[in-house]
Amino acid sequence: QDGVHIHIDAKAQLTLLGTEMDYVHSTLASEFVFNNPNIKGTCGCGESFSV
Repeated sequence: QDGVHIHIDAKAQLTLLGTEMDYVHSTLASEFVFNNPNIKGTCGCGESFSV
């Protein structure tokens, strides 16, 4: 959308299948949020995950 291109490493493609990316803007922060239905677990801070 709007001419934005996303490049994904070929090794990561299977891990990211079904993942939705959204841009969230609020008064405190603006960030990309990834919703991956394949995640089996996350770390305490939510930055790392396992599939």
